[in-house]
Amino acid sequence: MSFSFDDRVLALAGIAQALQQVRRIAETGHSDAAVVRTAMDSVLRIDAPSPAAVYGDGRQLDAGLRLLRDYFGNQGKDDLLPRLALSVMQLERRFVRDGATVARVQAGIAAAAARAGELGDPAHPDVLAAMGGLYADTISQLKPRIMVQGNPHYLGQAGVVAEIRALLLAAVRSAVLWRQLGGSYWDFLFSRRAMLEAIGRQLRGGA
Repeated sequence: MSFSFDDRVLALAGIAQALQQVRRIAETGHSDAAVVRTAMDSVLRIDAPSPAAVYGDGRQLDAGLRLLRDYFGNQGKDDLLPRLALSVMQLERRFVRDGATVARVQAGIAAAAARAGELGDPAHPDVLAAMGGLYADTISQLKPRIMVQGNPHYLGQAGVVAEIRALLLAAVRSAVLWRQLGGSYWDFLFSRRAMLEAIGRQLRGGA
């Protein structure tokens, strides 16, 4: 089955949007609740029928799409964000090749999904703590480990660290989806124009 650039940019937007929140929380201790909820939903929707459905609908990714538009248009404002995204993509390669870790993550996500269902909120602090703990116990043990820079005051708080780890898990989930949709590093070298056009279509509502 083939997928278009329109599908791929949604997965890339999922990565960018989750990591922007990682950067925001690490610096300020605060996050956008709606964006975090979209990220957590994307982790729990393992069997979504389409790339857009992973994130609820395309409109939930407008912030991430705008980040991509700025990046591909050489207008990015945060130099650390692309580096963080590259680290996530490198980590995703290690992750999918480690069958035991994949199985542990799948089991942990199933447990977190059940808890989210009980609480009625995929971004409940208990769910974030479970997701963050899952990331720390599994994916975070692989190399290269992702190093998040920020304000030491906030990075010393357990709740902040759990939310950052949960968002990193969401970023890795989007990176897995991007690969499944045929994404590769060549997209960044030879398909920038096609990616920008796809981003524009998605921001216009998929027209």
